[in-house]
Amino acid sequence: MADDPTEASITRMQKFVQKYCEKSGTVTHPDTEVTDSVVRGLAKNQDDLGRPLCPCRFYPDKRAEVQHRTWICACDDMQIYKYCHCLLFVNDEGLPITEYLPEGHEGRSAYGLVRDPTPDKGRPLRDKAEEREKERLERPS
Repeated sequence: MADDPTEASITRMQKFVQKYCEKSGTVTHPDTEVTDSVVRGLAKNQDDLGRPLCPCRFYPDKRAEVQHRTWICACDDMQIYKYCHCLLFVNDEGLPITEYLPEGHEGRSAYGLVRDPTPDKGRPLRDKAEEREKERLERPS
């Protein structure tokens, strides 16, 4: 089927996810269907766009979004806040980490406060949190 990602891209994304879990101190969602679906979406975008664009968001123009880079996995939210919108990178209970999200963020509203079990890992762009929050507050609703 033309809409299926290549096996090479699936394997590449599976390896990436495994390594990123180790690096960030997260695990994949306990429901393997969630993990498999996101990995396949990442692999499909890798095949189509040359980059693993987050498959859990809507983009009017995927190619333009790739150039912007915000939603290439591991996305800015993951690297700044350790929050995975797709539920690919979660804690052992299958919940996304929301501890570092600003008040009013959709993830904090949906899941409440979910503490980071490995605060010494992940968040390589944590210094961008203030800048990101300012951008979020300036966006029209």
